[in-house]
Amino acid sequence: MAVFRGITKLLNKYANYGLLILDEWLLDSLSEEEIHFLFELIERRYDSGSTIFCTQFGKKDWHTRLGGGVHADAMMDRIVHNAVWFETGNVNMREHLAKNSL
Repeated sequence: MAVFRGITKLLNKYANYGLLILDEWLLDSLSEEEIHFLFELIERRYDSGSTIFCTQFGKKDWHTRLGGGVHADAMMDRIVHNAVWFETGNVNMREHLAKNSL
């Protein structure tokens, strides 16, 4: 029961920020618990705060990386329809800077 209260407290904390930045979004595979947590977080933040998703993955890959099920459908629906997208291109700046420093 203490774990559930801890998760609820964490959800409430992150749901109430005016701006939440999720860096390295979907970098690692997610467990069912993590997918459910993200679903609850995105649901609570929907139309109440701004969220920035920083990722190396194109939006076409997000659904699969979110598990591909109904939670992924719901999350993508909430994210995609209220989003402003900034595509930064295909250049890996670390590689680019490393080549130029040689």
